[in-house]
Amino acid sequence: MPHPRWQAGSILLAVIAAILLSLVLRAKFQGAEIPPLLMLAVAAAFGTVILLGTGFLVRALREYRASQGQFRQMASNIREIFWTIDARTRRAIYVNEAYETITGRSCQSLMENPTSYEDLIHPEDRGHVLAKLEEATQTGQFDERFRILGTHGEVRWVKVHGFPVRGHSGKILRLVGTAQEITAQKQAEDQVAKNLAVAQSAWAEADALRSATLALTQDLRMDFVMDALLRSLADIVPYTCARVLVPEGGPHWLALGEKFCPEPANKPFRSPLTLIADKSPFLQRISVEQKSVLIADTNQEEGWQAFKGHKQFRSWLCVPLVASGEFLGFLSAGHTDPNRYTEEHLRRAELLAIPAAAAIQNARLYQTAQIYGSELEKRIADLKQAEAALAQAQGDRQVSEEKFQKVFRSSPIPFSITTVKEGRFLDVNGAFEHRYGYSREEVLGHTVHELRIWEDPADRVRMVTQLQKSGPIRNVITRLRTKSGEIKLTAYSADRIQFDGQSCILAVSEDLPDYDQHKAN
Repeated sequence: MPHPRWQAGSILLAVIAAILLSLVLRAKFQGAEIPPLLMLAVAAAFGTVILLGTGFLVRALREYRASQGQFRQMASNIREIFWTIDARTRRAIYVNEAYETITGRSCQSLMENPTSYEDLIHPEDRGHVLAKLEEATQTGQFDERFRILGTHGEVRWVKVHGFPVRGHSGKILRLVGTAQEITAQKQAEDQVAKNLAVAQSAWAEADALRSATLALTQDLRMDFVMDALLRSLADIVPYTCARVLVPEGGPHWLALGEKFCPEPANKPFRSPLTLIADKSPFLQRISVEQKSVLIADTNQEEGWQAFKGHKQFRSWLCVPLVASGEFLGFLSAGHTDPNRYTEEHLRRAELLAIPAAAAIQNARLYQTAQIYGSELEKRIADLKQAEAALAQAQGDRQVSEEKFQKVFRSSPIPFSITTVKEGRFLDVNGAFEHRYGYSREEVLGHTVHELRIWEDPADRVRMVTQLQKSGPIRNVITRLRTKSGEIKLTAYSADRIQFDGQSCILAVSEDLPDYDQHKAN
């Protein structure tokens, strides 16, 4: 920049030269003779002005080149891309060397094709970015984060900020700005967001499991436990239908609980789903393995179509329910969409299965205790009534036929009369027929051995021996077989009587189905 004093002197000299020139022109127009000294002064003044002007131009050009050099040196050493584009054509006018570092493309290639920077933008972001750039030519504001593609297709993130350069009329002539690579920053942000999402998911999962555990322990009734369990499962695993499948002995399985999501508006009553493993190779396999199963697409699963009640599901998972080392069944979820379940869903179901198995076991114990308690009270009352009648009849072992038949026939507890030696049936009451499935005509004249009433014949031998040595038997627990082959756990009471002139055994077999069920489970 020229010194201020030189600028003032140059202006003063130019003014003097102009004054002298005006004097010369005035004298010439008036026809007066122009002194040579004045002409010399005018020529000297103009020569000096020309020389000074040329010096100023040279100095200004030198300073401009120096400032350009400093600008380029500064632009070449910053990490961000410094760019300038024409606001009307959106053609690039200038970029620094950082363009090559960040994009992998040369500055020369951009100068040869000034709009090639558009091809750098990721296809998914290109439409949005170019629309914003078009707006910036009117508003002068551009501030975007987007992806670009490297020379080998690698994806990088950049943050671009632009501002306007306006002309004297205020019209935007150019947009200038910077582009900073933020790939590492974006990856860090994404990782933070991912970790936050994982943390939030873990918190929500823990909260759901805690709520499920509380819900499963609020009421020990089995229907309440099933409803609470399947509602809790819906909070962590999406499903169309969820079921609790439990073994019922042998190849038989039962859907102990079932829930659809969403629930149908008018839910019709229907009996629980029952399955037979022998008719479904898939169910047979998982019932043997007793492990967690995840099927992304059931169309690819061999034998799925034979799985009763599950054909409509395209995604399915199940986890075993185990409490105190005892396998109770499976907690399952099915969805009509394929590829709906992941290992994460399976893991969540496995976590829920832990408190669920304990709740089911407790519900069974509660149910058994509740039913057995009420039934036991009734049975004890009936038994006392029968024992009282039996004690009254033991006076001389000769009872009135009328009284004996009344007690014998009307008692709700199974009575039977068999010979001591052979075990041949001489009479049974209606309760005996109901419990064992035989009609009176089917048993009379046959022995307990022929009908295989005793699961272990040695039990009867021990009972007869005890009768002969110690007298009446009270509430001996033994196993007796029904006509269908079912083994029932029985409280057995007996005494010796004389009937039709023969030494016989009057037996009372108390039916304990609920206790039997509890033991079987």
